[in-house]
Amino acid sequence: LKSHCRARASEPLVIDRSTGCWAPKCTIGMSRAVLQVFEEYQKARVTFVQTVADLATRPQNIDALQNAGVMALLRPLLLDNVASIQQSAALALGRLANYSDELAESVVTHEILPQLVYSLSQQNRFYKKAAAFVLRSVSKHSPQLAQAVVDSHALAALVTCLEEFDPSVKESAAWALGYIARHTKELAQTVVDAGAVPLLVLCFQEPELTLKRIAASALSDLCKHSPELAQTVVDAGAVSLLAKDISHNDAPLKRQVCSCLAQIAKHSVDLAEVVVEAEIFPRILHCLKDIDEFVRKNAATCIREIARHTPDLAKLIVNAGGVAAMVDYITEARGNNRLPGIMTLGYIAAFSETLALAVVVSKGIPPLKDALINEPEDHLKAASAWSLGQIGRHSPDHARALAEADVLRRLLAVYLHADSSEDLQLKAKRALKSVIQKCTNLPALEPLLEAPPNVLKYVVQQFAKVLPGDAAARRAFVQSGGLQKIQEVNAEVGSKLYDYVQEINTLYPPDIVQYYSPNYAETLLKKMDDFNPTGQ
Repeated sequence: LKSHCRARASEPLVIDRSTGCWAPKCTIGMSRAVLQVFEEYQKARVTFVQTVADLATRPQNIDALQNAGVMALLRPLLLDNVASIQQSAALALGRLANYSDELAESVVTHEILPQLVYSLSQQNRFYKKAAAFVLRSVSKHSPQLAQAVVDSHALAALVTCLEEFDPSVKESAAWALGYIARHTKELAQTVVDAGAVPLLVLCFQEPELTLKRIAASALSDLCKHSPELAQTVVDAGAVSLLAKDISHNDAPLKRQVCSCLAQIAKHSVDLAEVVVEAEIFPRILHCLKDIDEFVRKNAATCIREIARHTPDLAKLIVNAGGVAAMVDYITEARGNNRLPGIMTLGYIAAFSETLALAVVVSKGIPPLKDALINEPEDHLKAASAWSLGQIGRHSPDHARALAEADVLRRLLAVYLHADSSEDLQLKAKRALKSVIQKCTNLPALEPLLEAPPNVLKYVVQQFAKVLPGDAAARRAFVQSGGLQKIQEVNAEVGSKLYDYVQEINTLYPPDIVQYYSPNYAETLLKKMDDFNPTGQ
C-alpha cells in the first residue's frame, strides 16, 4: 500500500481545465470522459428543443409532433438546469398551443401551466417572454381554456411582468392578459381585479410602438363587455391618452386606439360624452381617409357608437362635418367595411327632421341606395334599408327625396326577391311603410301599385289621402293609368285595402270608374249582344 501511495504521489500534477485546480494527470482524463457524456446530453437536449420549436412553426408537422408525444417530452425540459433549453421548450409549447384548441387543451392536461406560472417569477426576461407566449396561446382559443390559465394563478405573475424593465416582457404579458379578458365579462373582471388596468395604461404611455399597440388592444378587450369595466378604464385616465394618438403616424396603433374608444363609447351616454370631451373631433374624421382600411373602419365604428346615443351627440357629429365625411367613406368602402358608416347615417337621421335633412343635403341617399342594390350580403342590404327608412320617415320632403332617387322601387324589389333573408324583408317592408305614409309625390308611388297586398294597402291609402285635395293629381292619376291599376286590385271585401280603393273610386264619376274596370269590355259586348237595332 505504501509503495502504491508513493507511486501515486510521484505522478506529476497538472491544472484541470474543467475545474481550474491542480490534479493528477490520470484523473483529469477520467473526469473529461464523464463531462463529455453530460456535454453530449446537453447538446442533444438543445438540439431537440430547438428542432421541435422550428418544426412547430409549420402546420404540416403538428400532427406528427403530437402523435410522437411531444408534450410529455417538453414538460420536464421546462425545469431544465440550462436556461436556453427552458426558453426553447416554452417557445415550442407556445407554438403548438397556438395551433389548435386541442393542443392547447393538451398543455392544460399535462399540467404544464403551474410550471410556467412558477417560473414566470423566477427566471430571466427571455423565459418570461416565452412563458407569457404559452399562456396567451392557450387562452386565445376559448373561455374554458382562458379560465384554466386563470385557475393556474397566472394573472398575478402576468401583472407583475407588466412592471418589468424589458418592453418585450411587458408586451407578452399585456398580450396574454388581453386574450384572457376578451372572452367574457367574468374573465375580464378577474383581470381588472388583479390590478392590470393602471399598469396597462402606463404601458400605453411607453415609447415603444409595439407595446403601445398591445396595451391599447388589451384595454379594448377589457372595455367591450360592460359599462362598469369601461368605467374602470376611464377612471384610470386612459381616454385622454388614447385620444392624443388618434393622429399618430402608425396605422396599427390608430386601429387599436379607435377600437378602444369605440368600445368605451358604446355602453352609455355618459361614456360617449367622456370620449367626445377628449376632443376627438374633427381629428377622428381624418381617419376616415386613412390609407389603412382597418383604421378607416374602426374610426367609422367609433363615430357610430357615439352617434347612436342622443340627438345632441348626433348634432355634434353633423356640426363637425361628420356626415359628409361618412358619406365619402361609404362611397369608397366595400363589403363589411361599409356597415358602420351605413348605420351611422341611419342613427343620425333617426333623431329629427333637421338631422335627416343634413344626411339628404350631404348626398347620403345615393351610396345607401348603391349598398342596397349592389352589396351581396343581406345584412348590409338590411342595414341600408333601415337607414333609408330613417331618412324618409320624417316628412313629405324627406320621402320625396327617396322617391326621386328611385329608392322605393328598389326597396320593393329587395322585399320581393326570393333569396332575401327574413330580416332583410322585414327591414325593407318597414322602410317602405314608413316612407310611403309620408310620400305625397304620387307619380313616384304609382310603380308600387303592383306590390303585394301587405305593402299595396299603404300605397293605396296614400293615394286616398292625397287625391281628394288635388284636382290636377286626380287627372294625372287617370292619364297615367293609375286609376286603371286601382280597378285591377283584387281586394277582399271588408279589408282596409278594399275600403281605400272605394274611397278613391268615389272621387271620380261612375262612368270613368266603370270605363277603367277590368270587365268593362265584356259589359259593352253584352250590351251589344242585347241591343236590337231593328226594334224586333
